[in-house]
Amino acid sequence: MVDGIVLAGGYSSRLGINKMSIFYKGEPVIVHTIKNMQKVCDRIIVVTGYYHKEISKIIQDIDSVEVVYNSNYQKGMFSSILTGIKKINNDFFIIPGDYPLVSETIYKKLLTGNKSIRVPSHNHKLGHPIFFEKQYRKLLLNTESDNLKSFRNNYDYEIINVEDASILFDVDTKNDVNKLKNRE
Repeated sequence: MVDGIVLAGGYSSRLGINKMSIFYKGEPVIVHTIKNMQKVCDRIIVVTGYYHKEISKIIQDIDSVEVVYNSNYQKGMFSSILTGIKKINNDFFIIPGDYPLVSETIYKKLLTGNKSIRVPSHNHKLGHPIFFEKQYRKLLLNTESDNLKSFRNNYDYEIINVEDASILFDVDTKNDVNKLKNRE
């Protein structure tokens, strides 16, 4: 079994509106991220924060998804990761909710790796999602690190090369929104 954690707690400050609710191919960005993850994950935890009510409403009818509110969302993404980690017991993926183009193929390729932490790479750039075996749950909850990258860098992780640049594409700015809309 594999669980998924989708991070959706931020302010979307660079964009000025809730980026998770931007429509792409008829559905909000976060819905695409969840549906792609559902193809390989048995259960998905969506961690909300600033836009809790709006995101909860957007995804309320999606099966096998649990919404968890991070009351410390103002402390940043790592606080949302820790909130989500508390709800899982299996191997897991972590992905920000604004990565709508990451396909089932990427998830499956990460599952074929050998090390207990696996990170996708495209043209020598690391991206998302990140895979962790379940023993890292406890280590994350007890870490002194304050971000996922510094935590990951304390361990021997595997880089999985992929041919798909979607692992590098998130929706942070109006320019990113335009790039996404041009794909429709």
